[in-house]
Formats: sequence, structure tokens, C-alpha cells
Amino acid sequence: MSGVGIIGAIIIGILAGWIAEKVMGRSHGLLTNLIVGVVGALLGGFLAGLLGISFGGVIGSLVIATLGAILLLFLLGLVRRG
Repeated sequence: MSGVGIIGAIIIGILAGWIAEKVMGRSHGLLTNLIVGVVGALLGGFLAGLLGISFGGVIGSLVIATLGAILLLFLLGLVRRG
């Protein structure tokens, strides 16, 4: 989430967590959405870097953060079932 600033990162994290929550059919609070979104952004950014995918700006950061958050919720679901 380079270039969006700390407030932008928080807003993108909340949005990404909320979108991931809706896609995965879960129900969390605002703080959990923020945490899932920010951790998802780190995960998504790391994986995008490994794959050589470049992203930038608010929209690119939101897409990568959302995909990372969805992956995070999916992996957490697998761990809880196992």
C-alpha cells in the first residue's frame, strides 16, 4: 500500500476486510475487518511481489488487500476446521 499514507491504509484495510467478509460469508466487527484487511494487504502484497505483479494507487492497493484478506479468511477457515 505504498503511496496511500497511514489514513489511506486504514481506510483501505477496513474496506478490504469488509469486502472479504462479505465474499466469504462471515460476520465480523469493524476492528476485525481492519485487522483482516491490513494483514490481508501484507499477505497480498507479499504474494504479488513474488509473482512479479505490480500494483499502485488506491484501486490497486484495494484489490491486492481484498484478495489477500479473502485468502487469509480462507486459510483461517481451514485451520479452524482441521
